Amino acid sequence: MRNGQADVIRCPSGYPLPYPLPNLLLVLESPPVNEKNSLILASNSPRRRQLLALANWNFVVSVADVDESQYENESPADYVLRLAETKARAIKADMDQIILAADTTVVDGSEILGKPKDNAEAIKMLTQLRGRTHQVYTGVALLRVSDGFLLTDLCVTDVPMRAYSDEEIRSYVATGDPLDKAGAYAIQHPEFSPVASMNGCYASVMGLPMCHVVRMMRKMEVEPNADVPMNCQKFLEYDCPVFESILSG
Repeated sequence: MRNGQADVIRCPSGYPLPYPLPNLLLVLESPPVNEKNSLILASNSPRRRQLLALANWNFVVSVADVDESQYENESPADYVLRLAETKARAIKADMDQIILAADTTVVDGSEILGKPKDNAEAIKMLTQLRGRTHQVYTGVALLRVSDGFLLTDLCVTDVPMRAYSDEEIRSYVATGDPLDKAGAYAIQHPEFSPVASMNGCYASVMGLPMCHVVRMMRKMEVEPNADVPMNCQKFLEYDCPVFESILSG
């Protein structure tokens, strides 16, 4: 964001992706969300930009600084839902716009693992998670500015980590990638590949459960301009077992 103005993101045909999109078919010209509404993504995460692009919506990015401190005795679900709503409400937008915001955190038992402050903390987190299953909570908020209509949704995904070695941890931490990731890992990292297997929403672990977003947008009478489950599975190279139940829920 420059001088308070949102950065325009060319999505999806012109958006650079750091990971490959194998066999992903997207139309080259991306129409507006619909004739009356435009979409704002309240996140500076490149991973959320990539995922949102799979719906073939045009959108802009606008990010507001919010305090992400956890309240005393606040549950992980309440925490991510509160932050998602706070982020959405913090964005200045026109009356014809819809604001999408999300927050993701890693939860091990009752402990929320945020972004590590340094390499030593990253190593500690990855060692703690190794060979065990934890949960990733992603809260999503969708705010229609014209009438203040707000929708929120929560996706909780079990994430079983593989038994990676100490040497793998040190090599991964040395790349610097864990330092801006909750729980000190990126599920999609091609070399480290921390997760043993998945039975839930892979996109949610990356930061934006797209079928939840589609379901919410439909409640605001906005349809995707692409086959989101197909695009998402091809992008992530993952056969998702939960998309049908989420979209019909």
